[in-house]
Amino acid sequence: MRKRDMLMAADSSASVSTMAMRRILPVDLVERGRCPFDPPPGLRGQGAVRPVDLLNGTRAWLVTGFDEARTVLSDARFSADKLRHHDATSPRPPAPAGTGTAAREDGMFVFMDPPEHTRLRRALTGQFTVRRMRRLESRVREIAVEHVEAMRAAGPQADLVPAFALPLPSLVICELLGVDYADRAEFQERTAVALNASATPEEQGAARAGLYAFMRRLVALKRADPADPAVDLLSGLVHDADPPLTDRQLTDIALGLLNAGHETTANMLSLSTFALLEHPVRLAELRADPGLIDGAVEELLRYLSIIQLGVSRVTTEPVTLGGVELPAGATVVIATPEVNRDPRQWSDPDVLDLRRPRAAHLAFGHGVHQCLGQQLARIELRIGLGELITRLPGLRLAVPAEQVPVRDEMLIFGVRSLPVTWS
Repeated sequence: MRKRDMLMAADSSASVSTMAMRRILPVDLVERGRCPFDPPPGLRGQGAVRPVDLLNGTRAWLVTGFDEARTVLSDARFSADKLRHHDATSPRPPAPAGTGTAAREDGMFVFMDPPEHTRLRRALTGQFTVRRMRRLESRVREIAVEHVEAMRAAGPQADLVPAFALPLPSLVICELLGVDYADRAEFQERTAVALNASATPEEQGAARAGLYAFMRRLVALKRADPADPAVDLLSGLVHDADPPLTDRQLTDIALGLLNAGHETTANMLSLSTFALLEHPVRLAELRADPGLIDGAVEELLRYLSIIQLGVSRVTTEPVTLGGVELPAGATVVIATPEVNRDPRQWSDPDVLDLRRPRAAHLAFGHGVHQCLGQQLARIELRIGLGELITRLPGLRLAVPAEQVPVRDEMLIFGVRSLPVTWS
């Protein structure tokens, strides 16, 4: 791969920036305590907005209040553009003079502000249709059943992470992007290495570069030989976007969808199963009443909040937030696990309650950057958890809970493995 492509591959990978960000955060803000489902202890009890000194010698402001976090995510004075505004958590140096007026040529819309963000977001929103979600729902069920039955055939014990939680969202992303069946093994292999916290930096870098090249080839294929755009999201983006998108924008968007929809869903599937197994009364409720599954998914999203401190914004002017004066250029970091446990928003927020009245949470963000694929993520969680519970009677941990290895060395929290057994 050419050096320029490798640089763009690195720029397009959210994992690169979040891993770098993880290294500059104080330990008590990211490492969980005795209970792996509770927020890190350093997030608690020090006000809805407070300054925090980072390990790179800079300062940021930590937001742990629900209302304050919604303001940050919806107020245009808080910028997501990390190319034009220097974010204290980013490994990038401050942008050169004049960058603020140069047109963005990339497709990293999650790091853009309107109107640049609006154009790319609108193109993508048009692809997440009700028809496509309904078609994907049946395919998600097929994939989930296939992998649970494979576990049963090889059972009665498995590691749920590689056997189920990782491949399900990977194959769903393949369906969404229109990856040929012949190429899916390569796609899954590169994705697994790129998102494997145990892999060496060299292995991860090579896998990400390979993924970027893979996506470039996929975009070229869709230009030359498009599939039905009603089925294949990437073909729709290539041929239906107005004005047309460049190959770089399309590649960045495809990688962005992979980063947003694979690692997060995989970690939610495994961590949600872990949480239910450690709350046997809740698991029994769900077994007895499958109609609870929609509410259970929302409560698990709130209760677990696997996006730890990966969402940040930069103030473009002085702002008062939660009674705290923030200067222009301040980096604001949202602590989603604590935001979703704000006692001003929920009663008994530290309790997992599958019958809790449904209320808004910020697991999928808020405002113009709210997760585009949230409905698909809900489908994967609802079907994935439902099939596990239904098809694996007596599902339980195969090791003591304290021996389940958690992965808090990155900003998306989860487990490295989840050994389970069943009757």
